[in-house]
Amino acid sequence: MADSPVDRRAFFTQGFRQVVAKAADAVGARLSGGDHIRPPGAISEAAFLAACTRCGECEKACPVQAIHPLTTEYGFAAGTPALRIDVQACAMCVDIACARSCPTPALDVPESWRDVQIARITIDAERCVTWRGVSCGVCARVCPAGDEALRIDADGHPVLGAACTGCGSCINACITSPTSMLHKPMGSNS
Repeated sequence: MADSPVDRRAFFTQGFRQVVAKAADAVGARLSGGDHIRPPGAISEAAFLAACTRCGECEKACPVQAIHPLTTEYGFAAGTPALRIDVQACAMCVDIACARSCPTPALDVPESWRDVQIARITIDAERCVTWRGVSCGVCARVCPAGDEALRIDADGHPVLGAACTGCGSCINACITSPTSMLHKPMGSNS
């Protein structure tokens, strides 16, 4: 018999994920406020809310303390981890410590950062000084994901690429106030 033994934890984790995913499809957006940014590897919002035990392990594992529990104003989501990337960017640490520390399937450890998108970043051209002829490029220089995520074009304007993880480094580095780099949670339609 060439079958490899099934790891008990992996077996139950996979089964739990399937059950939670079906439950999440049933309740969908009714549980989610959708106006917060989850740590890297977060599963769909409704499934995340069902799986997260609010243990705080991901918060403790974050080397830059970017992850904080949501307050009671978030109702059912209170106590679950979220990021405020406009205050503290995700450090995009090599081992994705927050996801690895999660004892539940709420945070699924991604293979690499290429598989992660924390938030949707957009550029407000009306605020960005490069559209007024001022040379800048700070946002692209601080981007930990590199030129495939954020580069400066031939006209000197920042251009977001497909590799943008939404970590928030560009938001925190932007020289305009308010920042020219805007962000929205992944589930946001607005």
